[in-house]
Amino acid sequence: MIKALIIDDEPRARNVLHQLIISFVPEITEVRTAASVEEPRGVLEFYQPDLVFLDVEMPHQNGFDFLQLPNNPDFDVIFITAHNQYAVQAIRFSALDYLLKPISPEDLKEAVKRHTTKNESARQRKMLFENLAANIDKRDMKDFRLAVPSSEGVFFFLVHEILRLEADRNYTIIHLINKRPFIASKTLKHFEDMLAKFRFIRTHKSHLVNLDHIIRISNNNEFIILSDGSRIEVSRRKKDEVQRQLNI
Repeated sequence: MIKALIIDDEPRARNVLHQLIISFVPEITEVRTAASVEEPRGVLEFYQPDLVFLDVEMPHQNGFDFLQLPNNPDFDVIFITAHNQYAVQAIRFSALDYLLKPISPEDLKEAVKRHTTKNESARQRKMLFENLAANIDKRDMKDFRLAVPSSEGVFFFLVHEILRLEADRNYTIIHLINKRPFIASKTLKHFEDMLAKFRFIRTHKSHLVNLDHIIRISNNNEFIILSDGSRIEVSRRKKDEVQRQLNI
């Protein structure tokens, strides 16, 4: 049983999401709504939601202002946005979830399913919210700090610190500059999609590499050598793309 709170300044958007929840998400047994960021501050005194659906684009104060909470939040957040790519990237980089308007029933069900499988602490959630707030204040996406939860806690780092990412079944080993590698509980495809605009290239089904850390390619074009000396395989079907990216 999940208690939810919808925060959206548009009455129609609130009603549509409420009806979608009633029709398709039986796990959510109680729903309250709010029309602004200010309104739920009073609601939270007597209503403790497990999950907040938070619209990003609202007048006066945007949805991110709601996250400036004095204490560790006891609820999870799914952000709602209408194709704001800057906001979407900031949310994804902070390991948080979102839905795009217009919301489809399938996307809604999947987002709630992801919520039910999370096991992060209130302290970790607050760290992720704080990282999101910091990312939103950046002028350029390249300065976003990436948050990656793992079994050892949450790791934070900048994109330019990543040397390469390596697939390990449904996990990814992230190799960083002058730091020990760690394992993230996301697939390599997840990171490939997230880093598509940040000069990363798939050289092999198991390897995603930061182009800025490639120092040379072997004579037979079968390996690339990175700034830390590691040799990464280039698959036969990826050779042309790697050569194009390296202007060879």
